[in-house]
Amino acid sequence: MTGYGARMTPASQIAGLDFAELFQMHAPVSARRIVVAMSGGVDSSVVAALAAASGAETIGVTLQLYDYGAATGRKGACCAGDDIRDARAVADRLGIAHYVFDHESAFREDVVERFADDYMAGRTPIPCIRCNMGPKFTDLFAMARDLGADCLATGHYVRRVIGAAGPELHRALDPARDQSYFLYATTEAQLDFLRFPLGGLPKPEVRRLAEAAGLRNAAKPDSQDICFVPDGDYAKIVRAIRPEADAPGEIVHAATGEVLGTHRGVIHYTVGQRRGLEIGGQAQPLYVVGIEADSRRVLVGPRVMLGVSAARIDETNRIGPVPDGPLTAKVRSLAKPVPVMVDGPLGDGAATTIRFAEPEYGVAPGQAAVIYAGERVVGGGWIAGTTSAIQE
Repeated sequence: MTGYGARMTPASQIAGLDFAELFQMHAPVSARRIVVAMSGGVDSSVVAALAAASGAETIGVTLQLYDYGAATGRKGACCAGDDIRDARAVADRLGIAHYVFDHESAFREDVVERFADDYMAGRTPIPCIRCNMGPKFTDLFAMARDLGADCLATGHYVRRVIGAAGPELHRALDPARDQSYFLYATTEAQLDFLRFPLGGLPKPEVRRLAEAAGLRNAAKPDSQDICFVPDGDYAKIVRAIRPEADAPGEIVHAATGEVLGTHRGVIHYTVGQRRGLEIGGQAQPLYVVGIEADSRRVLVGPRVMLGVSAARIDETNRIGPVPDGPLTAKVRSLAKPVPVMVDGPLGDGAATTIRFAEPEYGVAPGQAAVIYAGERVVGGGWIAGTTSAIQE
């Protein structure tokens, strides 16, 4: 653990905001201690600037999760390399304490190796959710408690709304920035302690606040990649961890059983994929409709075979009560919520089934299904399997 920070006056240009509302605290906020999760990006840096400008004792905490400069030859990433230096520089500018905790080994085991194993098993993983479930929230939560904080604030674009049963997790006001899909596994105990000051702000306003505070990363581009896969070549990372990942196999028509070709490893394919199959002479476009990892077979078929009527989800989490009213679900981060029914209990890790009102496409094992009641996140789980709509 290393500490950094020279005491300076917080930027007065952003001191006119309602900090009690932003951080959902009883005034005076200046009597509080706020720990801010700082990744080195503009969003978490603005949260730190807001906390410092409130007069609260502010402590920045950064988790060093992945030295991907050594792994990929590129510099800069979430929670590594240049981003840690940016977080330190912001903390210095704001005059707040800053600590860096090395969680690289835990991150590798809990997130990176799990990512590789999921691809090896024919699933389509979402490591960002795994990271939020582990290092980002569980570990930071414990650290913030140990530091005597009144809350842990992050730069996520979601809203924490006080409802009749306690804090609720809602979508961000800016739908283009909403990150609620990635935070469905937040526990009620965590949500009670967490704060998301940016959930009601559009991104241009966040950058304006960064400029007003004189932050060096005000114009820093948003991260578009998985932090440990900066160039998008996830297969390279999987091969580095699991050298056997390139074992070839057959491409098989799911309806006829005909062998249409060979592939160079199941890790190169995901359910719903059309490009890269390298099989010609077909009467209609073919898509990946399933992956049988044990036999190394990639199953393909027409788009109609991608339609799913239900999905089994496991390791479920629930945030607040499940309402009797209509529910929707997202089965991919960029998918639109669609009407669903939930069969069985949700939460406490239980497995359950969600049923779609209409056939849903691109539902891939390994992805998350996140359930909403209007704007509120009810919970969700990992997609473990699907039921084909054409088989019912």
